[in-house]
Amino acid sequence: MTKSVGVHEAKTHLSRLLDDVTGGEEVVITRRGQPVARLVALGRGAGRAFGVDRDLLVVPDDFDAPLDDGTLGNFEG
Repeated sequence: MTKSVGVHEAKTHLSRLLDDVTGGEEVVITRRGQPVARLVALGRGAGRAFGVDRDLLVVPDDFDAPLDDGTLGNFEG
C-alpha cells in the first residue's frame, strides 16, 4: 500500500513513517501536492561476495601486443 504525505508531515512524523515503511508500506513525500520522493524499505540482499568470478576470465600475456596487418586492416576499414 502507498501513503502520500507532505514535506512538513514527513519531517514531523519521520519515526512513524519509518515504522510504516519497515512494515511494508511505501510513502510518497509531496511538495505542494507534487510527488518529490519515495520512502521505501531497503532490501536485505546477500551483499557482495568478492572473488566469485575468479579464474573465469584469463587475460593472455600478449593481449596488448600489436595486431597483425590483416586484423588491423579489418578495424581500419
